[in-house]
Parts: sequence; C-alpha cells; structure tokens
Amino acid sequence: MSAPSTLADTLDEYELLEADDRYRLLIDLGRALEPMPEALKTDATLVRGCSASVWVYPTGAAEQLHFLADSNAAITKGIIALVLLTVQDRSAAEIAATDISAALAPFDLKNQLSSNRTQGIPNMIGLIRATAERYAAG
Repeated sequence: MSAPSTLADTLDEYELLEADDRYRLLIDLGRALEPMPEALKTDATLVRGCSASVWVYPTGAAEQLHFLADSNAAITKGIIALVLLTVQDRSAAEIAATDISAALAPFDLKNQLSSNRTQGIPNMIGLIRATAERYAAG
C-alpha cells in the first residue's frame, strides 16, 4: 500500500478501511515522510505535550512553507504526516487561515486512536499555525 498524496485521497482510502488497516495507512503515511536530519531533532523543534517525541522544522519562506517532521513512534509519525497533508507547501498566510482541526475532523482520530496517541495533535497544529503566523508577519 502506498501512501496517498493528498488529504482528500487519504480520506477516501481511510473511510474504506477497517481499524487495523487504518493504523497501517497512518504508518505508511509516516514512512512516506521526507527524512528529517538528526541534527534538526532538537529541543527547539520538539512538539511539547505529545506522548511520543515529535519534531517539526519549517523550511522555505512565507510564500511557500515546507515542513520536515519526524516521530519516534510509527503511528504518531503518521498523524503528523496527516497534519502536514493539510498545510505542506502552502503560503504562510494560507496555513495561518486554515482550520487544520476541521480538515482532520472527518478522520475522527479521537475515536479511532487511543487518547495517548491523539493528545498531542492540538500541540502539533498549534506549533504549525504559530510558525505560519510568524512567517506571514515577516
């Protein structure tokens, strides 16, 4: 199974799957993430409040933000990959205006995954939104 490339394609596939296969899809999304250099996995790029370690590092400029991300847990890495599908390579202003939580709502992650796995999602979204707002402000 290859990881879908858009949020809509991912949702289409996700809705057809049983619970175990949904886990596998998230793991595949995480595996498909662009590799994040170890040197970027620092305290400064660590997302606070996640049960697993998650790092997010922005690259690019306000016109087009690109994020590198990683996690030490396969499903959590898939979750951050899902979050990135909503914002990757868009302008900082567009990202700041995007309701990422609403875009992810159809996945019903809170009911599909344990609370340990989903507790950090608001923090991942918050960090990405704050980064986009900082870039948009110049």
